[in-house]
Amino acid sequence: MRVALLDICADSLKAVAARLAEQGTESLGIVVDVSDPEACENAVGNVLESWGSVDVLVANAGVQIGGSVCETSPDDWQKILDVNLNGAAYSCKAVIPPMLAQSKGSIAIVSSVNAIVGSPGMTVYDMSKAGVLALMRSLAAEYGAQNIRVNAVSPGNTITDFHIDRMAEQGVSVDQIREMTSGYGLLGRAAEPEEIANAIYFVTSDEATFITGHNLVVDGGYTISGKA
Repeated sequence: MRVALLDICADSLKAVAARLAEQGTESLGIVVDVSDPEACENAVGNVLESWGSVDVLVANAGVQIGGSVCETSPDDWQKILDVNLNGAAYSCKAVIPPMLAQSKGSIAIVSSVNAIVGSPGMTVYDMSKAGVLALMRSLAAEYGAQNIRVNAVSPGNTITDFHIDRMAEQGVSVDQIREMTSGYGLLGRAAEPEEIANAIYFVTSDEATFITGHNLVVDGGYTISGKA
């Protein structure tokens, strides 16, 4: 695959593009704020101009801000919805017309186990991720006849760069994070980013051509066990 990288941070784009280049993968880096619908449209136009088609969308931009419904400020409330829910919708809206034109496309929207299992202090985040599942189902129903598949992936606790960087500010190392998350779910640990990426790859690939409207939960058994 050729990979178009969309991120609000230019430095992150350069770092990932360098890793892809080492593997011989062609990439295109575009600085985008997904909460801006025009920016999403322009980014897709850039990809079409460069490569001529958009075959797969992975809508995985997200922010996480804690707080109960009474504690969350209006600004934080709006930011979470703008990125997590509106950003996913704007990204889908931008890619669907070219997918319709080519009569083929696959979309994966990243939700969360928080959309399924409630957790205290995460009200707006949880709400945004539940909205993502409704978006996925509606798009799958609307565009299935046009050969556009739309699925969601809902990760459980995952040791991402976001969590590593945030915990590092508190003096917590990666090894300590793994110790803190030991016992999570039925497998007794948090996920590595690659394990979530593999699930996303599967639902968007030609190995899943008869799967649409599905939410693939990748949580090590957390949602059926409640073991955090």
